[in-house]
Amino acid sequence: MTAAADLTLRHPVERFTLDNGLRVVLAPDRSVPVVAVSVFYDVGMRSEPVGRTGFAHLFEHMMFQGSANVPKMEHARLVQAAGGTFNGSTHLDYTNYFEALPVEALERALFLEADRMAAPAITEENLRNQIDVVKEEIRVNVLNRPYGAFPWLQLPPIAFGSFANTHDGYGSFVDLESSTVEDATDFFARYYTPANAVLCVGGDLGVAETERLVRRWFEAVEPRPAPPVPETGEPSPTTARHGVVEDRLAPAPAVAIGWRVPDPVGDFDTYLGTVLLSELLSEGDASRLERRLLHTDRIAVGQSSYLGLFGDPFDVRDATLLVTQVHHPAEVPAERVLAAVYEEADRVATEGVPADELARIQARTEAQLLQQADSVLGRTLGFAAAELIHGRAELAGELAARLAAVTPEQVQAAARGLSPDTAAVLELRATGGTR
Repeated sequence: MTAAADLTLRHPVERFTLDNGLRVVLAPDRSVPVVAVSVFYDVGMRSEPVGRTGFAHLFEHMMFQGSANVPKMEHARLVQAAGGTFNGSTHLDYTNYFEALPVEALERALFLEADRMAAPAITEENLRNQIDVVKEEIRVNVLNRPYGAFPWLQLPPIAFGSFANTHDGYGSFVDLESSTVEDATDFFARYYTPANAVLCVGGDLGVAETERLVRRWFEAVEPRPAPPVPETGEPSPTTARHGVVEDRLAPAPAVAIGWRVPDPVGDFDTYLGTVLLSELLSEGDASRLERRLLHTDRIAVGQSSYLGLFGDPFDVRDATLLVTQVHHPAEVPAERVLAAVYEEADRVATEGVPADELARIQARTEAQLLQQADSVLGRTLGFAAAELIHGRAELAGELAARLAAVTPEQVQAAARGLSPDTAAVLELRATGGTR
């Protein structure tokens, strides 16, 4: 047995589909008396129509405002009373909701998720209230925070061309304030259908009994057709693009570089080389950019590289970016920082990667993946995302092994795609001290 095979998580996965189209994944693990329930809807920020920016995130808030048989705030009370935790999040390509609870509360969680899948409380009062909540969240997290939109909201308009990929996923105040109950009802009817969702249940469960409970609560949810998967792919860029933004709250300037990378679903094996390339460039004190920018040249105060604007390389569809962002002193020109980053990427492209350096990066990345999958909730979320995005929940358990099999040649080939001639560059200027 190879080392890579030893890294495969061998938790069994069972799946079935209800008559209303809901895809169900069960991942039993009897080692601890805990269960996790997650529902992933195939609707994210890139699904939003023109004029309704921020609606995916707004509707995530709406799903916590009660449902047909659960009054407002009761969802939270019922989960917490059982000793559980809950949350939800909006991503580029999906929105998810989840609970982790003691095993005896499994049916409670299934009832809660089925009830809001069937009939969330879409009222004028709830909508206006949550619009105000989201607007305040934008003020706190973006408008009144240094680097609040950098680069996740400010780089896409430079790097991409389509509305799906370029618009502000947090939402403009104009779009949010003009939203109506009819808009919310239409959004629910289109995207929150069982056929557009994956339910994943993991932890201390019996497969037959859990299937019975799932069918009891979810089979009655009205069937509706699933919408087509949004078209988010774009032609690869053939020119460099550059933009400048000003940030009066930022204490120092910064620069972000975005490179288009292979399709993370359709060209997965090639994409894995890019995953390790991003780690090689910036993860840890021994990484290429950390040594070059902070220790050798001393032209930066911080740097990071990552795949996908949300930082998870495995939960995003095409088109996506490898992003390198660098915060640097005001006296250091952005051009000097960019030149150093391009040189380091070119060094990998021309000289390759020593086997021992790649092995070190693989070991760290594999350890991180296995640690994320160690908890029942982390593993359940991983299975759900893999089922929704890749069509195979099992892939979540294979990631560490797949990365262990990546060769130095694959990483070198990935680096050849990081050309200055096709990069999207965003320069942030700290203007708070100017008069």
